Amino acid sequence: MTDWPVTLDELSREGVVRSLSHAEAAALAGTKLVEVRPEGGQSWKLLPAGNVGATRVGDKQIQVLPKGRVGVAHLLFLLGYARNPGFREEYVLGVHDDDLWPALAESLARQTERALTHGVLQGYRTTDDSLRTVRGRIRIGDQLSLRQGQLLPIEVTHDEFTVDTVENRILRGALRRMLAVPRVDPEVRRRLVHLDARLEGVAFLRAGEDAPVGPHPPERPLSAGAAARGDRAAQRVGAAGAGEVPVASFVVSMAKVYEDFVTTALTEALRETPGRTEAQHRVWLDEPGPGRRHGAIRMDVDVVHLDRDGRPQVVYDAKYKAASPKGEYPNADHYQMLAYCTALEVPVAWLVYAQGVASPAPRRVRHTGITVVEYPLDLSARPRVVLEQVADLARLSVEAFPMPLSMWRRPARASTSLVVRG
Repeated sequence: MTDWPVTLDELSREGVVRSLSHAEAAALAGTKLVEVRPEGGQSWKLLPAGNVGATRVGDKQIQVLPKGRVGVAHLLFLLGYARNPGFREEYVLGVHDDDLWPALAESLARQTERALTHGVLQGYRTTDDSLRTVRGRIRIGDQLSLRQGQLLPIEVTHDEFTVDTVENRILRGALRRMLAVPRVDPEVRRRLVHLDARLEGVAFLRAGEDAPVGPHPPERPLSAGAAARGDRAAQRVGAAGAGEVPVASFVVSMAKVYEDFVTTALTEALRETPGRTEAQHRVWLDEPGPGRRHGAIRMDVDVVHLDRDGRPQVVYDAKYKAASPKGEYPNADHYQMLAYCTALEVPVAWLVYAQGVASPAPRRVRHTGITVVEYPLDLSARPRVVLEQVADLARLSVEAFPMPLSMWRRPARASTSLVVRG
């Protein structure tokens, strides 16, 4: 009952029993990574609480791993697409992974691109200076002690509006450190170089120098700071070598991370397709009532691709669920897709599952022209392969746009191709 650290599978229903003080139990429960149930005395049962990640309370560490074979590197890759990566300030002990750096590089590039979408954030920085004109306020004490009666230069303190802010220094320092790491994908490296150039005028952080401390500007997306702090923490992995190493703690909802990943990666894969792709597309299932502009049953579809005239062509929905032992998925998912297709007048919907390796499985709905396709992603594959699976999904769905969808059949061998017969 005293063995630490603790590792749990996110689907575990048995949990483990460990000894904790009441303060430790309360702190651990507050992380929302695990449920902490009293077992009597100092004994507490720890159960997954629906999130994954790793956290540390004092000298006690616990981690909850995603289902399947999704490792740390794969998870960090997915976090690069998440709106809230869930990084925390404390460190936990992880295991060295050769795939960790490429995943961190992708995560850092994506979060920084998101932070700089509307340009480099500027802010005020207080500076002490010696000038020939008055700017800000005069430091009388310094003027008397340093200039000894001379009028010029004048010792002043002023606020300067600049890009050289604390957050930008952290971001640029993280970018520079990542650019020094080997085995980073050339395309990701190109993005990192471009981002570094956008931060021209921001001071560098020298090797071994602690990051500056300052308040977060209210306009800065917190995910950017979290990505940079997570990257700085993870930089310590390389110096430690094999074995246990300190990395950034994080707690996230895997279902939400997966939904964000599918939404963003699929939108990017469909970028060259005529029309536009919308995330969280809003539609109402029922007709408007008297005096109402919309119906009463609102639905938000994960991803919808529309043609140039704004007509929906195909819908996608991300499901972080496991198939049954027979390889079957919940019936309710198909009911949901039928509702989406009916309301949007779309003939085909794609259920994008986070489940192993299998070929796409089309399900034709009886007495309708609607087909629901089960499309599993293998998240245990290398990040580049996962993105290739998403690109295949985009290609297959685009190829089906102008074709009749009345007769689908599964391919003869496991591959990413579907045959449509009209």
